[in-house]
Amino acid sequence: MRLDAEKWRDRPGLAHLLTALGADRGLTRYVGGAVRDELLGVPVSDVDLATRLLPDEVVRRLEAAGIKAVPTGIDHGTITAVSSGQAVEVTTLRRDVSTDGRRATVAFTDDWKEDAARRDFTVNGLSADPFSGQIYDYFDGLADIVSRTVRFIGDPLERIAEDHLRILRFFRFHARFGGGPPDAAAVDACTARANDLMALSRERIADELLKLLGLPDPGPTVQLMIDRKILSPVLPEIGETGLAQLEDLKNIERECGLTADPIRRLAALLPADPEEGAAVGARLRLSKLQQKRLVFSLRRLPGSIYELAYRHGRDMATDRVALAGDWPAFDRILALRHLPQWTIPKLPIGGGALIQRGLTEGPIVARTLRAIEDAWIAAGFPTGQPFDIIVSRAVSSARES
Repeated sequence: MRLDAEKWRDRPGLAHLLTALGADRGLTRYVGGAVRDELLGVPVSDVDLATRLLPDEVVRRLEAAGIKAVPTGIDHGTITAVSSGQAVEVTTLRRDVSTDGRRATVAFTDDWKEDAARRDFTVNGLSADPFSGQIYDYFDGLADIVSRTVRFIGDPLERIAEDHLRILRFFRFHARFGGGPPDAAAVDACTARANDLMALSRERIADELLKLLGLPDPGPTVQLMIDRKILSPVLPEIGETGLAQLEDLKNIERECGLTADPIRRLAALLPADPEEGAAVGARLRLSKLQQKRLVFSLRRLPGSIYELAYRHGRDMATDRVALAGDWPAFDRILALRHLPQWTIPKLPIGGGALIQRGLTEGPIVARTLRAIEDAWIAAGFPTGQPFDIIVSRAVSSARES
């Protein structure tokens, strides 16, 4: 296997950057996900480079070539090079000095294999020469590319001890790239070390979990994680009943052309209990908007999808109805297909118009407006004479009270 080196160098600013970093003399290579994705036929978004050059030398060369150098992680050897408006991470080859499961102390090296050995999976340990396209494979990653197997480099237990997040990364990578049963040694190691997840920040856990749930079909992998109690230490709320709800949601998404949404899918995995949803959102330190959506999705709210959209917004209404297992699937599909074309109306009257009709300025106007709005929504958002009748009845009732 080889990369189409000429095609890659056609990316804006990349040829100039590679020349500045001595790639033509073997000093710099493509590494990691970019190489993996190209070989798997997956669209390549970001290109990462590894180099034998020390960080200070990288900066010197970039500046001499007129390329902007941003020291995004210079202590760990990473410089972001901005060439022709394109950002590329350039990292000096490294080896681990010590690890504690959350972070590593590194030293720089000029040994490509030593750098590859500190990566997590064999498919991520590949590198490629930018000029010849030759692939360098120190741990049989190419064979795993062909078989679509996600396998740890070396001893899985050691790799997990170095970085506990690799437990979740393994399952995410298997869901994304795996082409058959998962690697048994990897699954056994993740099972044995599942409690290590408790040592991680909840933000890192949430990031990996949401990436997994955003994949086209995470269900089988989530099933495996539940069977092996991988998530129990940090998310005991997720259980067997959630899998059926996730599958139901996936079917609704497919029928309605909905984008797979990780927060909505997380809600599907949880019991229909807003309090538990709030606890999970807070524990995972989701954003305020994500927490609000999660809790709202777990409420059993009355009313049509149009009332939900009017009162809470189109996105919230979509979440709630997509997860409404107590609604017939046909009704949900019909409503969700129509909602994008529906223009959310505005209440066609304000407080000033009610005062002109004889109501006294103050709380009675606000109460009457709410009554009009509730009746208008219940009637299906009418306009014209039907709406005028609603207003007249509400004003008459307010005068009598």
